[in-house]
Amino acid sequence: MNPIQEYFYRIDEPERSTLLFLRKKILESDTENITETLSFGLPFFKFKKKMLCYLYYSKKHKKHYISFYHGDRLDHPLLISEGRKKFKILLIDESEDLPVDLILSLIIEVKQYIK
Repeated sequence: MNPIQEYFYRIDEPERSTLLFLRKKILESDTENITETLSFGLPFFKFKKKMLCYLYYSKKHKKHYISFYHGDRLDHPLLISEGRKKFKILLIDESEDLPVDLILSLIIEVKQYIK
């Protein structure tokens, strides 16, 4: 098992399945340009080898989230900055439907800011 797989398999269900599904959707959204790597012990997604977004867990909110690089340029009511300068996060609630379309549209928007 590679380190990225190990990261996900340390997470309990149902969160693991939700995050693995999200991971699959992100990678499939642009198979030529989006890749994943493990940085700082977290799964990072890169667009043309530059930072795009990553997954992590918020102890404050007790939820996993996706954090978008250049999130400071995104304007959506569900995004939270909480003092971050370049990133905004979207909390993932496993008890609700995953907002896949929203997440993929935010990724498309962020990609335009990556040079």
